[in-house]
Amino acid sequence: MRSLFTIGLISAWYSSNIGVLLLNKFLLSNYGFKYPIFLTLCHMLACSLLSYIAIEWLKIAPLQRVRSRLQLLKISALGIIFCLSVVGGNISLRYLPVSFNQAVGATTPFFTAVFAVVMTAKREGWVTYVTLIPVVAGVIIASGGEPLFHLFGFIMCIGATAARALKSVLQGILLSSEGEKLNSMNLLMYMAPIAVLVLFPAAIYMEEGVIGITVALARDDWKFLLYLLFNSALAYFVNLANFLVTKHTSPLTLQVKLLGTGKCKRGGGRGYIDHDIQNPVSVTGMLGYSLTVAGVVLYTEAKKRNM
Repeated sequence: MRSLFTIGLISAWYSSNIGVLLLNKFLLSNYGFKYPIFLTLCHMLACSLLSYIAIEWLKIAPLQRVRSRLQLLKISALGIIFCLSVVGGNISLRYLPVSFNQAVGATTPFFTAVFAVVMTAKREGWVTYVTLIPVVAGVIIASGGEPLFHLFGFIMCIGATAARALKSVLQGILLSSEGEKLNSMNLLMYMAPIAVLVLFPAAIYMEEGVIGITVALARDDWKFLLYLLFNSALAYFVNLANFLVTKHTSPLTLQVKLLGTGKCKRGGGRGYIDHDIQNPVSVTGMLGYSLTVAGVVLYTEAKKRNM
């Protein structure tokens, strides 16, 4: 029964992710709306509001109070780290091709494994760690064979990747720690407003004129506002499902599942900046990408055998 529940969670998570991605592409194609940071800001506003309604009005989950300053600090760190992953990922896409950005993102399980050991002392079997070697080696090879390599973009991409991994581990702690445990809905309700406070100035600075453009699009076509609201509401279910999957599996397994679906558009629509989707890929780069994918497959098989 527990396995069926977990499969259902993952299926719901995949489905809602696909829905958000399709809506993101629709907004880009039909309205030219290429503002991923502002879109993520809308997502977090929806998460704040819908979580509050679900807890306070609908009583779907009991309200849990923040118990200590340390717990509040961890929740704040989670929100800030999430924002750093979004902003860093978008900055990196200005300098790096999408294909290379995805290859670097494939090292997320490696960083997750490192942070899990450092922060929780939780260790996987040695075979699991061995399977992560080709994942990292593939990125190193791809870096050497990338004709459009940019050092600053690479640093930002690695930083965003590490931030995603740290977020997964930290949310796992907040969802399962006996002394500081929060259910998924409460954690999202507390984390989302903090993310809004960080994302708002980032959107204003990095996506100049986005508020005026959004208002103008809404005035010209009221359906745009409807699509934006539905997109934000669906993103709430994506984030909620993300927390639930983390709780019922593990942060490391979560990140490899993400890679397995080819989901490197994290952060609520980073795929908007796919202006260089037709960038040339060298033979060395293809070798690196293939090695990375092989590592993900090996990891999945290792986890199956250890279950």
